[in-house]
Amino acid sequence: MNLKELWQTVLGEVELTISKANFITWFKNTKVHSKKDGLVTVSAPNGFTKEWLENKYNKLILKILRNNYPDIKEIKFIINSKEPLNINKIKKESTLKPIGDQLNFQEFTLNKETNLNPKYTFDNFIVGSFNELAQAAGMAITKHIGTLYNPLFIYGGVGLGKTHLLQAIGNTLNEKYSSKKVKYISSDKFGSELIDALSKKGMDAFKRKYHRIDALIIDDIQFIAGKEKTQEEFFHIFNNLYQKNKQIIISSDRPPQSISTLEERLRSRFQGGMIADVGFPDLETRMAILKSKAKEKKIKISEDVLNYIATHIQKNIRELEGALNRIIAFSQINNTIPDIKTTLKILPQIINSPKKITNYKNIFKIVSDFYDIKINDLIDRSRKKELVRPRQITMYLIRNELNSSYPFIGEKLGGRDHTTVMYACQKINKEIENNESLQHEINLIKERLYN
Repeated sequence: MNLKELWQTVLGEVELTISKANFITWFKNTKVHSKKDGLVTVSAPNGFTKEWLENKYNKLILKILRNNYPDIKEIKFIINSKEPLNINKIKKESTLKPIGDQLNFQEFTLNKETNLNPKYTFDNFIVGSFNELAQAAGMAITKHIGTLYNPLFIYGGVGLGKTHLLQAIGNTLNEKYSSKKVKYISSDKFGSELIDALSKKGMDAFKRKYHRIDALIIDDIQFIAGKEKTQEEFFHIFNNLYQKNKQIIISSDRPPQSISTLEERLRSRFQGGMIADVGFPDLETRMAILKSKAKEKKIKISEDVLNYIATHIQKNIRELEGALNRIIAFSQINNTIPDIKTTLKILPQIINSPKKITNYKNIFKIVSDFYDIKINDLIDRSRKKELVRPRQITMYLIRNELNSSYPFIGEKLGGRDHTTVMYACQKINKEIENNESLQHEINLIKERLYN
C-alpha cells in the first residue's frame, strides 16, 4: 500500500458522505504527505483549506482511515508548499491503476454553461420497473422538447437516481439541440442566486437570465417550500417559460400534493404536467446496477459477491456504489479480488450497521420538520386540515415504530383520548393500502428517522 492508494481509499468514501460541491471545494489538490508510527499527515493546497479540513472533516477522515487501517491512530494537516504536481505524470500513473478512474474528480468536467456533468447519460442509466415511467417520459422529452410533457415532475426518495436521470435528459437536450440554452440547477442554488440578485439590486439581470433558457431543470424543488419570495419569483419564471413552450423539468423527494407550505398556484402548475415516481429498485435491477458500475470501473467481481451486496442493500443506489467502491479499494490495495468471506469483513459497517433507535420525541421532530410545522401544532387542538394529517401520521408512527399503547400516545399528544389515537392509526393503516402517495410520505419520514 502506497500513500496515493491510502488517500484514494479515503476519497472514495468521503465522496459518498458529503455533497459534490463540498467534495470538490475541500478535497481538490489534497493528498497524504506521509504515514509514520500511526500518524498520517495530509497536505492541503492552502491555509484556508487546511483549517477547514481540521475543523470540519477531521473526525470523518480519521474514522475512515481507522476502519480500513487499524494501525492509524492520529491525523494532522499541513500546507503543501511544494511545486505543482506534474499533470502528465498523474495522467500516466492513472492509466496504470484502475482505481484512479473512479476517483479522478469527474465533477471538474461540469459544463459551465449548463451545470451538467457529462458522465450522467441515458446509456449508463439502469432502467427497471421502479423507474421506467420516469425514464420513458425523460426520453420522450428529448424528442419533443417543450410540447409533450411540460412540466415533467419526477419524485422519489434519496439515492434512487433522480439527479442522474435529470442530468441525462439535460445532456441529451444539450447535445441534440445545440442552439437551445439548457440549464440545470438545484433549488438551493436558485435561492442563493435570487438572494444575491436582491442584495445587489440585480433582479432585472436575474430575470433576463432565466427567461432566455429553453430547458430549465430544477433539482430538489421541495426546498423552496416556505420561502415566499423564492416561490414568487420561481412562479413568474415558470409562467414565462411555460407560455413560450420552453421545457421545465423538476425533481422532488415527494409529489406536489405532499410538499407542505408550497403555494397552491405552484402546486397546481406542477400537477398540470406529467408526474412520474422513482421507487426502490428490485433485486434484478440492483444486480444490473452493480455489474454496470463494475464494468465502468474495469474490475471483475464474482456474481456471489455482487449478489450479496444487492441482497443486503435494497433502498439506496448510492449505498450500493459505496459498497462496491470499498471492494474496489480493497482489491487495488491487496492486489486480489475478495470472495464472500472477505467481503463480510470489508463491509461490516455498511451491511450490518444496526438500525438507529428512535423515540416519540424524535418522531415529533421529524414529522414536524417534514411538514414544515411546529411541534406544538401536533399537540394542540386545532382541526386545520394541514395539521390533522401530520398529527395522525405521528400517532401511527409512534404506534408502529415504538409499539406504544394508545393511552400513552394520547397522553403525549396533548392528553387525547385513546379512542382518538386508535381511530387515527386505523385510518392511516387503511389509507396506506391504496394510497401510494401516502406510502411514499411515510417511507420518507422513516428514512429520516433512521438515517
